[in-house]
Amino acid sequence: MSMDDEQLLRYSRQIMLPQIDVAGQEKLLSSHALIIGLGGLGSPVALYLAAAGVGRLTLVDHDQVDLSNLQRQVIHTSADIGRDKVESARDQILAINPDCKVNCIPAQLSGKALLEQVRSADIAIECSDNFASRFALNEACVKTGTPLVSGAVIRMEGQLGVFDARDTSAPCYACLYREEGEDENRCSETGVLAPVAGLIGSLQATETLKLLLDMPVDTGRLLLIDAERMQFRSMKLKKDPDCPVCGQ
Repeated sequence: MSMDDEQLLRYSRQIMLPQIDVAGQEKLLSSHALIIGLGGLGSPVALYLAAAGVGRLTLVDHDQVDLSNLQRQVIHTSADIGRDKVESARDQILAINPDCKVNCIPAQLSGKALLEQVRSADIAIECSDNFASRFALNEACVKTGTPLVSGAVIRMEGQLGVFDARDTSAPCYACLYREEGEDENRCSETGVLAPVAGLIGSLQATETLKLLLDMPVDTGRLLLIDAERMQFRSMKLKKDPDCPVCGQ
């Protein structure tokens, strides 16, 4: 698609980057990203992808805005309490970039419904707070060959991983975690420092844009962040040949 003068001005600071240029920006405008979860991680992901010019966003979240969300879920406001999170997020997205096409799904997707949404998107971003959703989305991404950007945050710690099923030699999320016996910790039970969610979500948005632009991304690597000590470390993951999802 060709950009008009207003779009050229809106995205001018990105277009100046040699890694993006006009062709890259047009690629973003024709891209479709699926965001699962519009909480502490999904908030910055959705805002930055919309601001950066990703043309179409599908938002999936079955929850409503609660007062306790507002400490970290910056896409929602006090006036949104009681509303579906996807509707509240859509309004903020369109306030930033009215040209963004937003599809709202106020439900918890599974099975064929999830598979269809993943298949229709260029990339999936996992921003939920539970292992069940992560495992289900990972399996759908492996089946459809859709890149997955996964994030998690708890207390003052966070992690980020990019899993690209287009590379059959690369690991998937299930190579890292097994569905059986995972210890489920949520911020509602253990707490979370608000900017840490913003940090992980911003990194997810960064990796998403790089993937959509066909820029090099270190897939199969787990980035671990300890915000209390401000330490970053990474682990290179290997494909598990016995993985129940992607193993051969």
